[in-house]
Amino acid sequence: MYKEENIQSAIKAGILSEETAAALRSHITESEPSLVDEEQFRLVTGFNDIFVVIACLLLLTSINWVVGNSDPWLGCFASAATAWGLTEFFVRKRRMALPAIVLLLAFVSYIFSGSLIIVATFITDVATYKAFNSPVNYILPAFVATFAAYMHWKRFKVPITIAAGTATLAMGLLALVLFNPSTRPLFSVACLAAGIAVFILAMRWDSLDTRRQTRKADVAFWLHLLASPLIIHSIFSMLGVLNGKVYLYQAIAVFMLYISIGLVSLLIDRRAMMVSALGYVIYVFSSLINDVGSVSTGFGITSFFIGSALLLLSAYWHPCRRLVLSLAPVNLKKYLPQ
Repeated sequence: MYKEENIQSAIKAGILSEETAAALRSHITESEPSLVDEEQFRLVTGFNDIFVVIACLLLLTSINWVVGNSDPWLGCFASAATAWGLTEFFVRKRRMALPAIVLLLAFVSYIFSGSLIIVATFITDVATYKAFNSPVNYILPAFVATFAAYMHWKRFKVPITIAAGTATLAMGLLALVLFNPSTRPLFSVACLAAGIAVFILAMRWDSLDTRRQTRKADVAFWLHLLASPLIIHSIFSMLGVLNGKVYLYQAIAVFMLYISIGLVSLLIDRRAMMVSALGYVIYVFSSLINDVGSVSTGFGITSFFIGSALLLLSAYWHPCRRLVLSLAPVNLKKYLPQ
């Protein structure tokens, strides 16, 4: 899959004209009509990516260990600064995929951890673990980490950055619900609301690149990966299927829910929600089979039928998606991959 950055670079270098570039995009789109449906993203460009990631993690961990001996927050910020510097070389200059992801996650994580330690140290009693159970302590670190992710995005444009910043912001807001005894029962509802908000943001990025030829589609991919577990876990938790015994009506509800998830996945051409829900579905139906007496075969039977169904869907994804798209409203289609 070609990258839009490659085309733009060739135009700036005078190798391609704007007309030739447009013709090239059109030719590739016509010759690879299923490219949109492949949901491609770059992870590893070579084994050197893995080698660099291992070296970077060793360096960041050692800096955090040595510098953080006296002041843990200082070790976190030193590692974050180092991660930024490494990104300048391995991502901005070398364009390495896996190091870009790992260094971004390390940078945001260290910024959040360092900020959390500072807030807990100067606001509450850090000598007890109760300091980290205070919801107020997570708000400022979440905003700091989100701002840091925004600055990282402005500099490096790593696709996962938007999802990482959104995740830290959601974490801070959900902490207000989780660590407050009066609102803790509403945690699943809050997670569902956060998941829906992230899903809408993901669809916004998806709608900006329905051909999935630019970085915007990669940003949407990571946002969908973040939104899916938030939505799926919340729904299954509210259905009560994680509380132990599974009843027939719950299994029927789960089955209908998974069918709906499949239809939505086909419509938006994203498989993240189906993958996120897969473990819950297998758990529900294997538990139901176990309850009726087939303890030794419940998991195997469930996995066989679900795995077979998913393989069939994968093999006929394009025809199924065309059918679902044909039933979608015209006003909705213009925001969806074609």
